[in-house]
Amino acid sequence: MLWITAFHIIAMVCWFSALFYLPRLFVYHAMSDDQISRDRFVVMEQKLMRGIAMPSMVATLVFGIWLLHYLPGYISLGWMHAKLALVVLTVGYHHVCLRYMKQLAAGTSTHSHRFFRIFNEIPVVLLVGIVVLVVVKPF
Repeated sequence: MLWITAFHIIAMVCWFSALFYLPRLFVYHAMSDDQISRDRFVVMEQKLMRGIAMPSMVATLVFGIWLLHYLPGYISLGWMHAKLALVVLTVGYHHVCLRYMKQLAAGTSTHSHRFFRIFNEIPVVLLVGIVVLVVVKPF
C-alpha cells in the first residue's frame, strides 16, 4: 500500500504542476500579438496537456481509487468527502483548461491575460485544501 500511496502522490504532484503551468501559458498566449508566438503556445499547451496533465490526472485518480479499495473505511469520513469534492472540482478545472486551450488554439477565446492570471490561482486553493484535509483530517 505504501507504493500505491507514493505513486498517488507523485502523480498528483505532476498533475498539479501541469495545472499551475498551463494557465500561465494561457496568460502569455493571450498577450501574444504575432502568429509565430501564438502557434508556439498552441504546441506548448498541447504537449503539456497530452504529455503531462492528462496522464497525471488519470494516474492520480487510478491510484487514489486503488487506495480507497484498500482503505474502504476512509470513504465514510467527513474529511474524505471534502477531499473528494475538491478532487472533483480539480477534474472540472482540468477540463475547463482543456476548453480554454482549444479556444486559444482556434483564436476564439474572449478572455484577457488578466482573466487567465486570476484563473491561474484556482489550483493553488484546491491544492491547499486537499493537502490540509489529508494531513490534518479536521472532521
